[in-house]
Amino acid sequence: MVFLLWAGALVYAGLQPDLERNLKGWLIMVLTLLAALLLLLWFFISRRFRGKTKLIGLVITILLLALARLTVKVDGVVDGRGLPRLAWRWATSTPPTVPMAATHHERSAQGDPRLAAAADVPQFFGPTRDGHAPELRLFTDWAAQPPKELWRQPIGAGWSAFAVVGGLAYTQEQRGEDEQVSCYDLLTGALVWSHAEKAHFTQWQGGEGPRATPTVMDGQVYAYGATGILTCLDAATGKAIWRVSVLESLKAENLEWGVSTSPLGVGDCIVVTPGSTRGPSLLAYDRKTGQLRWQSGDDESSYASPLLTTLAGRSVILNNAARSLTLHDPATGKLLAEHVWGVEKWPKASQPVVIAPDRVFLSAGYGMGCQLLKVEVNAEGEVTLDTVWTSMKMKTQFNSPAYHQAHLYGLDDGRLSCMEATTGERLWKEGRFGSGQTLLCGDLVLVQNEDGRVHLCAAHPTGFHEFGSIPALSSKTWNHPVLAGRYLLVRNDREAVCYELPVAKP
Repeated sequence: MVFLLWAGALVYAGLQPDLERNLKGWLIMVLTLLAALLLLLWFFISRRFRGKTKLIGLVITILLLALARLTVKVDGVVDGRGLPRLAWRWATSTPPTVPMAATHHERSAQGDPRLAAAADVPQFFGPTRDGHAPELRLFTDWAAQPPKELWRQPIGAGWSAFAVVGGLAYTQEQRGEDEQVSCYDLLTGALVWSHAEKAHFTQWQGGEGPRATPTVMDGQVYAYGATGILTCLDAATGKAIWRVSVLESLKAENLEWGVSTSPLGVGDCIVVTPGSTRGPSLLAYDRKTGQLRWQSGDDESSYASPLLTTLAGRSVILNNAARSLTLHDPATGKLLAEHVWGVEKWPKASQPVVIAPDRVFLSAGYGMGCQLLKVEVNAEGEVTLDTVWTSMKMKTQFNSPAYHQAHLYGLDDGRLSCMEATTGERLWKEGRFGSGQTLLCGDLVLVQNEDGRVHLCAAHPTGFHEFGSIPALSSKTWNHPVLAGRYLLVRNDREAVCYELPVAKP
C-alpha cells in the first residue's frame, strides 16, 4: 500500500502541467523520504517479524544513518531546482585555484578593424535593460557556418555577466577571499586590469562569488558585490575612485542568496537596492563622490535590478522588491505608486517588462506566476496601478522575459514560451533549458541553457523552432549571455568564452 500510494503521488505530481519543476523536485524528494519512513514504521509494528529481527533491523538502520553522516556531505545543488547534490566527504568541494589571464601584451591592437563589428552593452540585460541585444541580423544556419570561438579561459566563481564598452568586457568574480572586478579585452580575452575587495559570499544553494553585473557610464565602472560593497572604478585603469559598504551603512542584513542588484545609472546618480532588512528599498549615490543622495521605499529587497523607463508619459524607476513593485521619481526617489504582489519569502529575480506606454509585465517563479499592470497618471500627477490579468502561464525563476511585436518570450519553468502580451494567452512552450537565460536579437532568441549549451531559436508566435546550438560551456550556467554586436560572451563560475557569430548578408 505504501508503494502504491508513493507511486500514485509521483504520477499525480508529474501530470500537473503548471506545477513548477523546483517545487515538483522537492515534492518528489519529500514523498520519497515519507514513503521510506512509513516502510520503516511498518517494519517495526508489523506482526510478521520477530522481535529479534526488528532489533537487528533497528541496529542496521542506525549504522547506515551513521555511516551516511560520516561519508556523505551536501555539496551545493544539482541545478536551479535547489535540490542538494550529495558527494563523498573526502571529495574536493572547492574548485581549484583559477589561474589569472595573461595581461597587456595579448591585447588586441588599437584600432583593430574587428572592433567595428562590436557594440556597447554597458549594463545588465541589454543596452537599455529590456532583454534586447543591439540591433543585428544574425545568420541562422549554424550547421553551414558555425560561430567561431575567439578565446576561452578559466574564470573565478560568481554569477555576474559581462558589460561591454569600447572593446573591453567587465565582470565580477571570486578569487579566493577577494571579490574581484575584472576587465578583459573583448577580442583576445587578455586581462587588462583587476580590482579586488576583501569579501567572500557563499551559500550552499547559490554557491560563492558576486552575482551582479557591473555598469559602465562616462568612463567609470560601478560594481556591486554580493556582500553589499559598491565601488566606482576608472574604466581604463581600474583605479578606485570611491567605495561604499551599503549594507554596513544601513545596518542591514544580507539577502539569503546574496546581493544581486546590477547598479542603475540615473543622471548623476547610481541606484541600487540594499538587503533583507525592512527599510529603504532603493538608494541613490552620487556618481562622482559616492555620497548618499536619496533613499526611498519601505520594503525588503529581492534579486531583480531597478529599471529606468517611461510609463504613461512619466519617467520612473521601477523596483521589483520582496513584496511589491514600486515606482519612484528618478530625481528625488519619491515613491509614486506601489503594487503588492507575489509572496515576499520567495525570491523575485525577473526584471519588470514594459510592453506598452502604460503597461508593465511582472513574472516570478515559486508559484507566483505573472500579471499585467496598467499604469495611469491623473491631472494632479498621481500614479495608479491596476491589474489587467494574472496567469500561471509564465513562471520565470532565474530568467527575465522580453517583449517583441506584441509577444513575450521567456523560460516558463525552464521551457521557452511565447505569450500573447495583451491577453496572457500562452501560444507555445517547448524545449528543456533548465534555469537558463534568454536574450532577444531581432526576431531571434538566444537561449543560454543551464547545462552550458547556447541555442539559437526563433522568436515567432507561430511555433518553436531551433536553428542550431553550440556546446559553449559544460557545467551549471546561471550567468546571462551578452551579445555585443556579433561577439557573444558567455561564462559561468568556472570558464568564460567569446564567440564571433555569423551575420546575415544585407
